[in-house]
Amino acid sequence: MNHLRRTGENRWRLPRHAHLVVYERDPRGLLTIYDCGAAQKPPSAQLLGDLVSVDARAEVAPNPTGRVVTLREPSTLEEVEPDRYRIRRE
Repeated sequence: MNHLRRTGENRWRLPRHAHLVVYERDPRGLLTIYDCGAAQKPPSAQLLGDLVSVDARAEVAPNPTGRVVTLREPSTLEEVEPDRYRIRRE
């Protein structure tokens, strides 16, 4: 399931207030992406893999299974290697 808008090969646009729940586990984690943390909607995407960096304004909060990333500006999600992702500001 991936309903994010594609902006290029292995790149997707994330909304300004996107909310990512990152489950960190071996051998790879799970990224669940919501358009907004306050909206009562199903996730826009779920991707197997690891979030390796966040290069955009965001709040990052640890939780028992990984971390929660709440973006504060429009950003792009890029797959830099198979199953390895990063977030960059637009």
